[in-house]
Amino acid sequence: MKSQISFSDEEEFVSSKMVCCWWRSAARFEEFVKQKLEPPGISGLTPRTRVLREMERLALIADDGLNEVRHKLVGYASGDFWVPIGGIRKEDTDIPPVNTILLVGFRGSGKSSLVNLMYSVLGRSGLVPFSQTSSGSASNYTTMYLEEHNVMRSIRYGFCVYDSRGFDYGNLEEAMEELSSWMHDGVYHNQLCLRSGDEELMKDDEEIVNLRSSSKFVVRRVNCVMVVANMAEIYKALKAGDSKPLEATRELFCSRALRMCNEKPILILTHGDMLTTEERIDGRLKICKRLDISETNGVYDIVCLTEYGFLAEESDPITAFALAEAVYRALLISDRDHFPKKNIIDWVGLVFSCLMCCMAALFAFLADLCSKYRPRDGLKKRL
Repeated sequence: MKSQISFSDEEEFVSSKMVCCWWRSAARFEEFVKQKLEPPGISGLTPRTRVLREMERLALIADDGLNEVRHKLVGYASGDFWVPIGGIRKEDTDIPPVNTILLVGFRGSGKSSLVNLMYSVLGRSGLVPFSQTSSGSASNYTTMYLEEHNVMRSIRYGFCVYDSRGFDYGNLEEAMEELSSWMHDGVYHNQLCLRSGDEELMKDDEEIVNLRSSSKFVVRRVNCVMVVANMAEIYKALKAGDSKPLEATRELFCSRALRMCNEKPILILTHGDMLTTEERIDGRLKICKRLDISETNGVYDIVCLTEYGFLAEESDPITAFALAEAVYRALLISDRDHFPKKNIIDWVGLVFSCLMCCMAALFAFLADLCSKYRPRDGLKKRL
């Protein structure tokens, strides 16, 4: 009798754990279990099965792995994940005091909700209480500029996350231009993100004009980019025959500006709790296929808000671990992309090349000047 009770308690515990794993109610999960018992080669797995296997990996290590990743992020300092490559020493590498993760995406993709979830997940260490981003406030101008979030309360070392203003699906050229400026020139807190049509708003709000001329914030080089996409919006648009959100996301993810990073950006698929199991898997597969990326590597399916409007971290520990692992992966990418420091030889070469360019421009100007004012009539008479 005692063993029967313990077995029923264990069965009830397992069934309660199954509720959290939404993918286990998929129609093809039995097929996945059979393949799991007799695992074939990775190349023989279908894309849907690879997604299910990735979800099982997250579920297997979520409980213990979350505390481990939190501990690594709490004690992280910029350059901790640096790997010696090409014989360059760490002392000769230009490592910034703070690594910068930039969130980009279209309007309503869930970037601010993702930052709030970061505060909640990483704040469980006791260092940072939950704090809502100012983008979620009632002010109209708060979405007009970049926001720096030091989620581990570290402004001198570690990492920070930048929440950007969402792009418009109908104006991709302006979005690519603004993204290129962020990747080339860097970003800073309260940096204005002006778009076409904002001129009237600038005239009416003096505070925005003051923020634009602000230079008291540190300019940070972007080390890693997370592309945030609203999977629910994209999937519903595809069902209605509208592929514009998906095509715009592909243009953003595969943009030339993001190719400045050595690796592809991390893809975060956010959504609420309104999609069914099959819709979440199908949406992920269709998006990854169109973006020409793997269904599992560097892609994270994260529920930012549940159907009741609160963060999913309390009810879904797998989501919390997926977010922590995404941040951990972003820091790995950041520490691999640091440039070597410039020594005296590099500076001499730079000065010499600039001098040669100036001399070439001078001789080109003199040649053009002589060609314009040469005595053409006298030359004809001599001939």
